[in-house]
Amino acid sequence: MSVALVYIIAIVVIITLFKIAVVVPEQECYIVERLGKYTKSLSAGFHLLVPFIDHIAYRQNLKEEAVDVDPQVCITADNVQVQVDGILYLKVMDPVAASYGIESYRFAVSQLAKTTMRSEIGKLELDKTFCGREGINDNIVRALDEASDNWGIKVNRYEIRDITPTDTILEAMESQMRAERIKRADILSSEGKKEARINVSLGDKQDAINRSMGEKKRRINIAEGRAKSIEITSEASARGLKLIAEALSVPGGKTAMGLRLAESYITRFKKTLSECDVSVYPAELAQIASIADVIKSVSPAAKKDTVASAGGAK
Repeated sequence: MSVALVYIIAIVVIITLFKIAVVVPEQECYIVERLGKYTKSLSAGFHLLVPFIDHIAYRQNLKEEAVDVDPQVCITADNVQVQVDGILYLKVMDPVAASYGIESYRFAVSQLAKTTMRSEIGKLELDKTFCGREGINDNIVRALDEASDNWGIKVNRYEIRDITPTDTILEAMESQMRAERIKRADILSSEGKKEARINVSLGDKQDAINRSMGEKKRRINIAEGRAKSIEITSEASARGLKLIAEALSVPGGKTAMGLRLAESYITRFKKTLSECDVSVYPAELAQIASIADVIKSVSPAAKKDTVASAGGAK
């Protein structure tokens, strides 16, 4: 046997080994066909195939994949054009169905996501599309799940990445937001002025109440003071009159009272004459003379008794 034949036999053996020995990585599945017909699925590990009869038709990745959904123009319910793109997360659950159920499940699911997204965006107005992303994502995932049952895949979630309105709409939105901010600022300013006026009026009201209460208390105190003064004066007058009455009841009391009145009369008359520019005299000067005579006619002893009685009256 020649050396060339040995080399040929060795090459054939090596090629045959590569054909029949297969190592499947973790989280992958190989679909084997025998003479063009599906035979079995190979999971992770080492496997041997029938040479020149079996061959690997499909290699499926069992890990979760992220598929980009290209940007597309959608029209909202209020006839506004927006450009929307997203990302789709899916996983192969049945490698056989994913291999034979559809030509390319990635392309099919991305196209279905586009059409479903256009439909969901068309149900909402522009303002609600920004705050309703979670609802849109859930509806798209639900629709894709129903359609991809026969494809052997599971759509786990869908996320809208960007919603971009046209330049004209962006300018209009900017103007609207600016006007809304000015409106809110005016409302807050007017509410602040309103609260300030209310606070000032409440303060004035409380101040007026406090002043009136203070004035009321002051007048009450003055009235009580006056009443107390009148009461004390009246009590003092009553005690004085009582003492005078008691003094008049004793012997010589009336004479002492007459002397006291005459003395007071003369004193006041003299004071009046000294203070007035015009001298005024009584019409009957005899009254003064009679008073003087009465004073002279009183004996020294009577005077003493009278003075003592008057002193007691005081």
